[in-house]
Amino acid sequence: MNVTEPDLKPAVDSVDRAIGARVRARRKSLSMSQSDLAERLGVSFQQVQKYERGANRISGSTLVAASQALQTTVSWLVGEETHEHAPPDEAFTALMTPGALEMLEAYTVIARPRTRQALLALAREMGRED
Repeated sequence: MNVTEPDLKPAVDSVDRAIGARVRARRKSLSMSQSDLAERLGVSFQQVQKYERGANRISGSTLVAASQALQTTVSWLVGEETHEHAPPDEAFTALMTPGALEMLEAYTVIARPRTRQALLALAREMGRED
């Protein structure tokens, strides 16, 4: 009889992913490196990477320290506090895709609307190919 082992790797929780995405977005908006945030939190930059991916949960005390370091509130980091122009959690989750935030930043500096439309059409077409 062939017995398979259960998948021991815990699933990444959507709440942890959303919090991590908000931490990453806020850190990037402040032009803060993962190392800088790690130093302020008293953890390694690898730990910050895990927080931002949602692979590791952020403890309550670390969440408070992160909100202070990122000049925001715990409520905002956990998605309870919304702002009129804040993107929904799905947007933060999408921004966790490697390169997504950099792509958005590059897109926003394109001045010509037709050029932005062309880039968007190209990205959509490439997405259909995959």
